[in-house]
Amino acid sequence: MPRLPVWLIYLTIVAAMLVVALGRREHANAPQPPPPVPGADQAPISPSSPFANATLVRLSTAKVAKGTAFSMNDRGVWLTARGVIAGCARPMIAVAEGWGAPAKLRAIDGDTAVLTTDGGAPALPMAMAALARSGDSGFLPGFSGGGPGEVAALFLGRGIGRDRLAWAEIGHTDGLKGPLSGLAGAPVLNAAGEITGMLVADAPRRGRLRTTTPEALIRALTAAKLNPSAAQAGQPITLDNYGRAADSLRRALSVAEVVCLAR
Repeated sequence: MPRLPVWLIYLTIVAAMLVVALGRREHANAPQPPPPVPGADQAPISPSSPFANATLVRLSTAKVAKGTAFSMNDRGVWLTARGVIAGCARPMIAVAEGWGAPAKLRAIDGDTAVLTTDGGAPALPMAMAALARSGDSGFLPGFSGGGPGEVAALFLGRGIGRDRLAWAEIGHTDGLKGPLSGLAGAPVLNAAGEITGMLVADAPRRGRLRTTTPEALIRALTAAKLNPSAAQAGQPITLDNYGRAADSLRRALSVAEVVCLAR
């Protein structure tokens, strides 16, 4: 009996995974985030906020939402995608409704940009295990379409380039449509709530996502001569609770929106 070529076997496996993922997509969507509290944009910064004593800027209507960043050090070290801050004269980390912490660009390495702020938020933990395996789930909390949003994805394998990984979208915030441009810079979290990459690009018509590797993120921090915090263990995430987990990370400001102000 003739043996099938190895490439055909792998192609069949990937195709089967995509069929299963697409078949589950409608059932993997997360509910829409709760609306903001009325009048929250007029309230002072909460004394319990990690940015209560930081120098903040009132965000005007001239702000432009650019993407997502996530905390790597509770002293104000953030990672985001290089494209998020491209052409941005005054990047800000939005820390409350109507308030932003001015962010300083410390380094750019590959697809990753390192920012620092006065004041920080609880850091996300880096994955200690090896690279994700085909079929593993990933969860991307962030901001898209002008508001909170998150995506669930299935790991496919290496993409084009040594620092690119390929994922298939299998779920998202209910009602989220179109390009996920605002989600660029969002962390990819595994089932243990640990960082396994960062979103840099998406192809919405194909349902594909392109992310960095964890090693690329560490290299960017090294280039900036900064270190991640000794973060606490992440919270478990599943297809059933990833919407709630994303809301929790946004409220803690471990995941925050990047906005840009004109000079």
